[in-house]
Amino acid sequence: MATERLPDHEQRILDEVERALRRDRRLERRLRTGRLRRRPDLSRVARYRPHVMTLSLLLATSAMLLVMGIVTSRPAVIWGFAAVWPLTLYAVFRRLCRWTES
Repeated sequence: MATERLPDHEQRILDEVERALRRDRRLERRLRTGRLRRRPDLSRVARYRPHVMTLSLLLATSAMLLVMGIVTSRPAVIWGFAAVWPLTLYAVFRRLCRWTES
């Protein structure tokens, strides 16, 4: 890497980038602590409260994929069902939890 001084316009650009990075408080905090998160933040997943329309769409999609998978036996449809079904079960579970809280 060259040890010569940068041209003026490149030095100005570099100074602007450094100034913008210094103003980023979140980056500064993460650099200061010196550690990265090892685990994903699951608090958002635990607070998930599906809307009735979302739950209805998930249930309809799961039922449609289930029927199509039985009728056609196509791997793509079966994998689609396998991807949507756990999300549907989790949304139903979270909705039931919400209804029982009240």
